[in-house]
Order: sequence, then structure tokens, then C-alpha cells
Amino acid sequence: MRVGLLGAGRIGAWHAGFLAQHPLVGELLIGDVDGRRAEALAGRLGVRAADPGEILGAGLDAVVIATPTATHDELLLAACAAGVPAFCEKPVAADLGATLEVRDVAAKSGVPVQIGFQRRFDAGYAAARRALGHGRLGELRRVHMVTADPSPPSAAYVRASGGIFRDCHIHDFDILRWVTGREVESVTAAGSVRGESYFAEAGDADTSAALLVMEDGTLVTVQGSRHNGAGYDVRMELAGTGGTWAVGLDERVPLRSAEPGVDWPPGDAWADFWERFEPAYAAEIGTFLDVARGRVPSPCTVDEALEALYIAEAATLSRRQDRRVRIAELR
Repeated sequence: MRVGLLGAGRIGAWHAGFLAQHPLVGELLIGDVDGRRAEALAGRLGVRAADPGEILGAGLDAVVIATPTATHDELLLAACAAGVPAFCEKPVAADLGATLEVRDVAAKSGVPVQIGFQRRFDAGYAAARRALGHGRLGELRRVHMVTADPSPPSAAYVRASGGIFRDCHIHDFDILRWVTGREVESVTAAGSVRGESYFAEAGDADTSAALLVMEDGTLVTVQGSRHNGAGYDVRMELAGTGGTWAVGLDERVPLRSAEPGVDWPPGDAWADFWERFEPAYAAEIGTFLDVARGRVPSPCTVDEALEALYIAEAATLSRRQDRRVRIAELR
């Protein structure tokens, strides 16, 4: 396969390293607005750098988009126009309007598009989904989710991120729908700034909480932090009438028990999202190559990403207006 990669930053560099070694990839082209960065990455991997404006016209079999959020919709539209199957890191676009445009264009073009929600490829979330679907938890009654970063991103990143619910918790919202197979009816969200002032200056929060009510009445709590001193913490707890399952409760979870004589977990805490989800990222891109070859359908379409964005938008609006927001308001 001839594959193009747009964006040679941190996550783009990892994707490039994986693609360069994949047996299905015969040629990899790397493009970035910073040509020197693209050339440096290509040189390390023994592949070719190219002008990003020329990559989609190079007769590719697939393209991976790992550029800043503000460029995603334009590049996805260009990929659809060129007939090139595209993988794009979340989100599809910076707002609902642009996301809806990409959805409509992608559907009309018939070009496969996969959006990067890597938790769908994590073994723990997949096991929880199967357990729930097979009735091992009984009737689901409540869900609790945590996403906490060990240290905050830069001020520049925060200004362009869209806020903690769109940038960070959108992963929780997507995996909630995927694991449970159910839709969110309403969101009540709050956020505060407990650390760096640049969060407040951007109208954002570094500490977050939300209550989601599913359409069947299941209650979901979501908590988040941009500076969790214990380490990178991502968990999901599903409690039903027949049992409770937890995703992310492993030997490296950044938790310590206050109970005497309990010294579990024994391992060092996860350092960051990349370390925690590296196998999932690999499985995600490997699956995309099969999507591009027409072997399997896209496991996360623009429509799926749009549903997660609706929830993130509702949470953002709820925090700003201090009220419960129903997803139907945004449709």
C-alpha cells in the first residue's frame, strides 16, 4: 500500500513509526507544514517527506491525518474529493457545523473514513462490552468514568483545544456509547480551575465533573483532571444487578488503598496516555489499513464521532449556563 501521513508531531510520529514497519505498507509519504520536521522524521524512518499539499494527489491508497484540530475538516473533505480512504485523529472538526458538513460529504462520496477513538481497540473496554452484551452484569444501573492526566498541557494547546469536555472527555463519551450500546439523554456538567491561570483565561477548566442520564435511565458520572499527581488514570466502572466490572483497574492504576495491610497495586503508575494505550493505537491503525483495502467497514465513522461531539457540546453548554442540557436541544 502507498500511505500518506499528514502531521509529524508527537502522535503523527508514532503513527509514522508504526506504518513504516507494517508489512502492508510499501511506501510511506510524510507531510507537515514544518518541512524540516517532516524531513527529520522521514529520515529517521527511511521513508520520504513530501509537500503536504501534494500528498493527497499522489495516488495514495490511504492517508492518516494527525494535524491540529483546526485543519481536520479541510483535510477530510480533500481526502473525500480525492477518493482516498482517511483515518483522522479526533475530533472531526472544531465545531458541530463543520462536523455535519464532513459527515454529509463523506456519505455522498462513499470514501471510507475512520475517526481516532483508540479506546474502542483497548482489550479492557472490549471485554467489558462483551460482558455487558452477554448479560454477565445483569441489568446496567450505573456507570462511573475517570480521565485524569498527570500534568496539564501547554497554554497554547488549551487555547485551541475546545475545552476539557470536547478535548478530553469526548473519549469517555464515545466509549460510553460503544460499551453500553445506549444513548445519552441529558448532561449536567461543572468545571473549576484549581491550578494554572491560563485555563480560566481560555474559558476552560482543569477539573471537571458531569452527570449523564442515559435514555433508559442509567446514571453515569464522569470526573476529570488535567493535573493528577498520582499518574495517568483512565477507568470505567459498570455496575449492574448481576455484577460490577472495572476497566483500567490493573497493576499500574494510580490508586492506593487506605485499608491496613493492602499494598495493591504493585506497579508504577501509568506515565501518560501513550504508554497506557499503545497497543490500542497499534490495533486502531492496523484496522484502518484493512478499512482502506475494503476488507472491513470503518469501526468509527463520522456519524459515530458526531454522537460523541453532541455529548461534549451539551456538557460544555451545561457548564457555561449552569443547567441541565438535553442532547435533543443540539440536534
